[in-house]
Amino acid sequence: MTQVNDKDSPLNAFKEARRKTVRLASDELVTTSHLNDGQQLPLVMRPQANNIDLPEWAEKNRTYIESELWKHGGILFRGFNLKSVSEFERLVKSVSGEVLGYSERSSPRSQISGHIYTSTDYPPDKHIFLHNEQSYNLHFPLKIFFFCIQPPDGGGATPIADTRKVFGRISPEIRERFIKRKYIYARNFGGGFGLSWHEAFQTERKSELHEYCRRNQIECEWKSADRLKTTQVREVAIRHPKTGEWVWFNHLTFFHVSTLDRDLREEIMRAFVEEDLPNNTYYGDGREIEPEVLERLREAYRRETVRFDWKEGDVLMLDNILVAHGRDPYIGKRRIAVGMAETWGWDRV
Repeated sequence: MTQVNDKDSPLNAFKEARRKTVRLASDELVTTSHLNDGQQLPLVMRPQANNIDLPEWAEKNRTYIESELWKHGGILFRGFNLKSVSEFERLVKSVSGEVLGYSERSSPRSQISGHIYTSTDYPPDKHIFLHNEQSYNLHFPLKIFFFCIQPPDGGGATPIADTRKVFGRISPEIRERFIKRKYIYARNFGGGFGLSWHEAFQTERKSELHEYCRRNQIECEWKSADRLKTTQVREVAIRHPKTGEWVWFNHLTFFHVSTLDRDLREEIMRAFVEEDLPNNTYYGDGREIEPEVLERLREAYRRETVRFDWKEGDVLMLDNILVAHGRDPYIGKRRIAVGMAETWGWDRV
């Protein structure tokens, strides 16, 4: 398994000088390569001509693209001269059909066009830990796409990790413990921190909220007129629906309060008692997860994390089950668009 050395950073992790072409795609219009010797994630696809329309090419080569995606987990389309969000949206549709809306929200995002959103609107000096998009939802996207409209002046990588390898790094004892007990994701709304329940569930009506929770196996409790607590029990691992491989697929590490940046964690712990924390996770029976277990889980992600520098026009396509993603702090302006596609669900596992 590839490990990230301390000398690696978002600015120098992958060097173009070490690029090595693997082979030509089926129609010989696109080459495939890797950004670093021996590193399989992400696979890089580049055009061999200046006039290739990426959405059109992708639609014609959808089977080929998907086979490479299942093998590598992620594909970076680079150098295709993609200029606009509308072209990006057309690419998502050409590969995966309709773009999905952002439901049961946990982070602030701004709508750009249709169901294309900004990546998480979060302070640039903060780190976002790795996670699989909406794994806490009963239904989640199979694919997620990122489009670099404007790269930052420094930092701002979207670190990624192969969750098949993360699964393999976790000790069998810890894996089996969580597979047996599952985990609880607990949220508190109305405390003045994070999203309101109106924003998270995209409704102003409590009746609609209750119906959504009923259909999606979420327990809800009103603590006052507008203060809501929700809890949902979810699995920690899943077999990929196409490859059959086991992967570590959950938000139990991401949403645990101990995973937050230290300053933010201390601020939140001063403001809330534990039962009122905006987000936290527990074993499925309600017991607290041991600090040493959480640190082992974070270390498993860290050991499999890889990074690359964004370039304007880049598109990163991830299999949302096979690969987790995050965000590094950055300086300057950074504008990344996000689209999600192809619904799958825990009820189909």
